[in-house]
Parts: sequence; C-alpha cells; structure tokens
Amino acid sequence: MNQRIVIISIVLLQLCFGCKEKENKDLPNKDEKPEWTIDFFDDFETFNAEHWQDQMIWVNNENHCYVPNGKYNTREVSNGTLKLRVIDLGEKQPCDNLDVKTGAQHPETQYVAGRIISKNRKEFIKGKWTARLKVENSGQSGMFPAWWLLGARNNEPPIEDEDETVCWPLTGSGEIDVFEHHSDGGPNHYAARAIVNLGECQSGDWQGKMLVQEAELGEFHDYSVEWDGKDLVFRLDNEEVYRAKDQGDNFPEPLFAILNFAKINDAPMTQNWEMEVDWVKHEFKTKK
Repeated sequence: MNQRIVIISIVLLQLCFGCKEKENKDLPNKDEKPEWTIDFFDDFETFNAEHWQDQMIWVNNENHCYVPNGKYNTREVSNGTLKLRVIDLGEKQPCDNLDVKTGAQHPETQYVAGRIISKNRKEFIKGKWTARLKVENSGQSGMFPAWWLLGARNNEPPIEDEDETVCWPLTGSGEIDVFEHHSDGGPNHYAARAIVNLGECQSGDWQGKMLVQEAELGEFHDYSVEWDGKDLVFRLDNEEVYRAKDQGDNFPEPLFAILNFAKINDAPMTQNWEMEVDWVKHEFKTKK
C-alpha cells in the first residue's frame, strides 16, 4: 500500500514539473524587443511648432491659396485632432504663393487652404509612417486631400538647410503618397503610390507603382507605409493592401511628412471640405 502511494506521488510530481515546464515555455521572453519602436508621435493636443510648419507654395496648378497660422480657419487643432480645410471666401483675394517650377505668383482666388509639413522638424530614414485620419463628404469635384512623404533635400520653400537643393522627384526629393483622394474617381476611394524617379527634374511615373483602394473615407482609418526589405508595403488599418516591389531602396533619404487639403479645379464648393487627423507617428524596426 505504501509503495503504491509513493509511486503515485512520483508520477504526480513528474506531471506537475511537466506542466510547469510547458508553462515556462509559453511565457514571453523578457529580453525580446517589440517589432516596432515609436520615435515620433503627435496626437494633436496642440499645434506643435517643433513638429510642423506651414507651407505656402503653388503646385499642380491648384485653384486655392495656402495661408499660414490657420488663417480663415484653414487649420485648427481642437478636441485632440487636427483639421485642415479648404474655405470659400466668396470673393477673390490676392495670393502670395509662388509656383515651385516657374516662380510665377498665384492669381487671385476666393479659395484658401491649409498645408503643414514636418520638413526641418521631423525627418526619418525608412521605418514606418502612419496617420489616422478621415475625410467627410468625399468625391466632391476638385477635392484633393493628401497624406504623403517627400525627401528632406527637396528644394521647395521653406529652405532652412544648405543641402535643400534637389528637385522633385530625384533621390533626396523622392515622393511616397500614403493617402491621396482625387475626386475625379468619385467618393470613398484613395490612391497609394511610390512615384518612380525617371532621372530628370519634374519627371516621375505616377501610375506604375500605384494602388487605388476603396475605403469609407468618412470614418477614421490608419493609413501607413513601411519599408520591408527592398519593398514598400502600404497598409489600411494595419492590413497590407499593396506592395510596391523593389521600391524601398529607391527612397534611402530622410523623408518628412506632409498633410494638406488642395482644390484642383474651379468647380464651386457645395459643402465644407475638411480632413481631420487624429495622430501621426513614425516607427523604426527593432526586431529582425
């Protein structure tokens, strides 16, 4: 009887040790680092001038005038989000924006808009960029809101460093569009792309590495791009929607972020235009 009890006790002890060993194997490694580490995050509790500055330029023959400091309510930070807007002033006014290609001054216009950049503030090499944003009333004629990246040596104003001499889209001034809604395609869609540098100033392929993706733009979504080996991976709410193969190494330079709402034709506005941004972040990979 005593021998049987001893044998049963030994078996139970072995089972317990086995369970404990299995439990220990399932525990996370305390030394294991997370895959991504955040090195920049702005949740827009305020407008942080150490992260962003306004940019007043004329590009793509746009119909509006970019204005600084949230003038005419074109830029507002409130309730934990950034709002960038196109505003119809009702009558034409002078515009001091200059064409980045020719230096010509923008003609008078009744439309004003907001555009901010992290140039000379927050610039990063590769990694992963994400913004959480929404655009209500999408698909109205002329709408062109965007969340995108540009090489930090770009020669468009403002110029603060001596090396900002590279014309778009050469290396140093390369462009990646993470989210771009062009109203010509109707509501609830956006484009994501890597613009292919064709070797000359103002010469880029917009279509070769592009995805057009459906999404409910009036609701908040996370739009991101990450460098994965030699590829660029575009994600919607963390799900891969497009992989631009062999494009990652074509953007080796530090890039800065741009958020803007443009108007690209003279069609009248019938509703308010607003892109609302909850947050923007950049991460770098810490686990191989």
